[in-house]
This record gives sequence, C-alpha cells and structure tokens, in this order.
Amino acid sequence: MEIINRKTAYNGHFKVGLLTVQDGDEQLKRERFEPGTAVGALVWDTQQQRYLLTRQFRVGAESELVEIAAGMVDGDETPENAIRREIQEELGYDVDRLEQIARIYPSPGANAEVITIFFAEVSNKSGEGGGLEEESEKIETVVFTHEQLVKQQFEDAKTLIAAQWVQLRK
Repeated sequence: MEIINRKTAYNGHFKVGLLTVQDGDEQLKRERFEPGTAVGALVWDTQQQRYLLTRQFRVGAESELVEIAAGMVDGDETPENAIRREIQEELGYDVDRLEQIARIYPSPGANAEVITIFFAEVSNKSGEGGGLEEESEKIETVVFTHEQLVKQQFEDAKTLIAAQWVQLRK
C-alpha cells in the first residue's frame, strides 16, 4: 500500500486529512485525524515524594479526567522542551530530570497523532500552574502517593502507560 495523494479536508482547531491509498489496482479514500505531535509526563516531586497529575475537562471524554501533564509540541520545538513548558504551565514546576518512557501512536488506524511520554522529576515550584488563561485551561493538580497511583483506575491511555511503567520499575 502507498499513499498517492493528500488533501486537507478540514482545517480548524484540529485538521482532518483526506488520503488516497493505492492498494494494488484499487484506490482507497481514507480520512485521517491530524492533531499534531503531543507530549505527556508523569511528574515525581522529589521533595514531597509524590506524583503530580492533572484534572481537567476533556471534550473527547465529555467529562473531567485525571491524567499526566500533557500538551502539544509547538512548531519546531523539541518534545523535551515542549514537556518542560507544559509542566510549568500546568503544574508550576521546573523540571530537574527527564526520562523518555515511550513514543506511541494512540490509535494509528485513523489518527496521525504521536505522543512522547516522559517521566519527569521536579523539586522547585516556581509558578502557579493551572494552565493558560488564553487557552481557557482550568487545570487542577492532583497528588498521589506511589500506592495510590498504582491502585488508581485511569481512563486516559498515556496516563495508564506511565503508571504501568512506574509499577514495573518499583
């Protein structure tokens, strides 16, 4: 199979692409959700010995979710710089150390999104957190002990991956 043509079907807050795929003698039309490149991090406060996650309303779930700090990579920003920025915006912390956990396609059948998931250590709260007002973010910090984190039932895939990674390491 080979992609032989690409068009933008919708270009709003997110993008939808229309792809033509050559499969032998057959040409298939496929829509693809193209949200961009994302990052997320499970944040460990080395001073409090606690994990810092977020709670916010998510339109896809139509409810509030508890999840790791996350956001989109802007322009030519690296995933490492993007997650440092997101942790500062959402939780108010400077990052001391980053370790990449995984780079995933959450749903590659029709979604082009790639998410890089990190483990981040922090010790210095230098900002308010809570998200950016100009992006209409209303983010609450949720604190977990190790025991609470591994027992928590997460609905968000990137958060579940990060929590399982921690459970396998300890």
